Amino acid sequence: MAARRVSLPSADDLFRPTKAEQAAGEQAKAVRAVPATSDDAADRGEQPAKAAPRRPSGRVRHDEKMTVYVTSEELLELEHARLALRSRHGMAVDRGRLVREAIAIVLADLEAHAEQSALVRRLADG
Repeated sequence: MAARRVSLPSADDLFRPTKAEQAAGEQAKAVRAVPATSDDAADRGEQPAKAAPRRPSGRVRHDEKMTVYVTSEELLELEHARLALRSRHGMAVDRGRLVREAIAIVLADLEAHAEQSALVRRLADG
């Protein structure tokens, strides 16, 4: 019997930008094209614009990866939180999404409260 040849994608196909990446790049270019500072708004007698609330990326394909080492107790607590969300609130989330949500909450708190944020206080207590 003759061997079957499998057709694999080329490197160009594997590493081409996705539509989401292209849209994000266009959005970033548009934002950079019109820089607005709070000083400009104050000069015009306007209130400075508040930063948009920080949102986690949610259920999308993520292009970046970061490895974080945790203790077995921390991993167990994370898994307990995931299971509690599922059993008590009917939310089936994976650990990655749970961590991204937690990061978004902490960074929003840091942005809003600076030195009084929970992150700064916890890291200072060290």
